[in-house]
Amino acid sequence: MRTVFFAIACLACVGHGRRTQAKEDLQIDQDASSSLNNLASLLQAVKPSAGYQVPGVGQGRGAAMNSRAASGLQKFANEFGGKVLAAGLVGVLALTAGTDAAVAGPFTRSEIAGLTYDQIKGTGLANTCPQVEAGGTSSIATGSLKKLNEFCLEPTTFQVIGERQMNVNGKVQTVEEPLNVKVTTRQTYTLTGIDGQLSSKDGKLVFTEQDGIDYAPTSVQLPGGERVPFLFTVKNLVATADKASDKIEPGLKLSGSFKVPSYRTGLFLDPKGRGTTTGYDQAQALPALQATDDDELFKENNKKFEVGTGSLELKVTSVNSELKEIGGVFVQKQPSDTDLGSKAPKELLLKGNWFATVE
Repeated sequence: MRTVFFAIACLACVGHGRRTQAKEDLQIDQDASSSLNNLASLLQAVKPSAGYQVPGVGQGRGAAMNSRAASGLQKFANEFGGKVLAAGLVGVLALTAGTDAAVAGPFTRSEIAGLTYDQIKGTGLANTCPQVEAGGTSSIATGSLKKLNEFCLEPTTFQVIGERQMNVNGKVQTVEEPLNVKVTTRQTYTLTGIDGQLSSKDGKLVFTEQDGIDYAPTSVQLPGGERVPFLFTVKNLVATADKASDKIEPGLKLSGSFKVPSYRTGLFLDPKGRGTTTGYDQAQALPALQATDDDELFKENNKKFEVGTGSLELKVTSVNSELKEIGGVFVQKQPSDTDLGSKAPKELLLKGNWFATVE
């Protein structure tokens, strides 16, 4: 009898504990959502200078520094504080609103070097390229330049070239147009740390990409819901200036082609265990290819590692000769993934900002 009462008591305790845990989990989720919304509102409304006051400012004649120096230091703190809050707001909005639009980084290279890991973590700043710092002359002589370092590409616009039916002079024609798409990849699609050789050919500057984080698996979603994976890359890029010049200055353009490796590598296996270097040659329980003329089945079974070709155009808009920094905007066109040869690739159009240093 005692055993029966003890078992009933245990079951009652377990049931009460589950109800309590469920309520606690719900309350935690609500608190987290409320805190995130409050932080976003705070970052939008807060005055940057309030959190970045410099000691000694506004303390009368007994201040620790003279008014002129204090004023300059406070001005820098206000600007720096505004950028930190802006970066924080970027991170919060990315969490709450998705990754539809990328935002260019508000920091220069020297400012980023002064930030710690904890200050950058969770802000989205790691997915941005630096800005060229203001100052110095607006041109750099190319005669002694041998290398381009810290090359960074940050796409801010993603589009897929699609087809649309149009009525032209009473005739239905198929035209191509770029479709705006939604980025479904987290903020890890910026290429950075790329370096390469600078040379001259017929008086024109030539950049040859050699090493760095030069690829990033990325996916976008079409308006109808279809997802398009692609490998954002500039592997083996060779970009040549549009005109002969002995200096790098705003308005200079470089363009060239690069290789686009397959989104999936040779060791990848599809859901039926088929791959290029491992797995089955054809799915189990399917007829041999010799007994059918199904092209779709042949493409699904015949896995192959394809390498496409893309094109890139860089335009210089900013130059700092003292720090040897250059930057500007870019337009890139490249094919999407083919699922190891089973699907036709789509054309992607990417636009954004770039940054690099020269030596």
